[in-house]
Amino acid sequence: MTAIQLITGLGNPGSKYEQTRHNAGFWFVDAVARHYDAAFRAESRYKSEVARCRIDGHDCRLQKPMDFMNCSGMPVASLASFFRIQRQSILVVHDELDLPPGTVRLKKGGGHGGHNGLRDLIPNLGGNDFMRLRIGIGHPGHKDDVTGHVLKPASREERDAIEAAIDAAIQVLPDIVAGNLDKAMKTLHTSGPDKQ
Repeated sequence: MTAIQLITGLGNPGSKYEQTRHNAGFWFVDAVARHYDAAFRAESRYKSEVARCRIDGHDCRLQKPMDFMNCSGMPVASLASFFRIQRQSILVVHDELDLPPGTVRLKKGGGHGGHNGLRDLIPNLGGNDFMRLRIGIGHPGHKDDVTGHVLKPASREERDAIEAAIDAAIQVLPDIVAGNLDKAMKTLHTSGPDKQ
């Protein structure tokens, strides 16, 4: 079982993007920081905001890369390299078009699935065998509408569903961080709007 040492939320920096669906990864790590009384601070050498917290006895770093989504890889790779954190000990949290709002899923490895943050991360980290927490934001229905969809705020109803999914994921975070992934997956994957 590999313990998680770094939780990276993907998003775009700046108030213009703060409420957009593409920033679901930022919403998650912000919620984790609130839950564990951690505070983010700017770390220019990793071009990121970073916080430290203890999750059920495990020391963990939280990261928000302060580069745009399609350039997320270098900030994550530089922080991981500095603290000698292996890929398998990184949890990347990102928005997921293929899941409805209110759903959150955990997976290890895989391709980028068209997600520009993952597309940049995989070569910068030198592999794809890191954990992902996928936060459902729903699909607009047509691929030509995807960019507009991810860069717009969610409706109030959708945002409430996403926040509920984030809360559910935080409840199993001690298991994820400890490497009890099967247990965490069982809990997460039997809940959400696609399981009702």
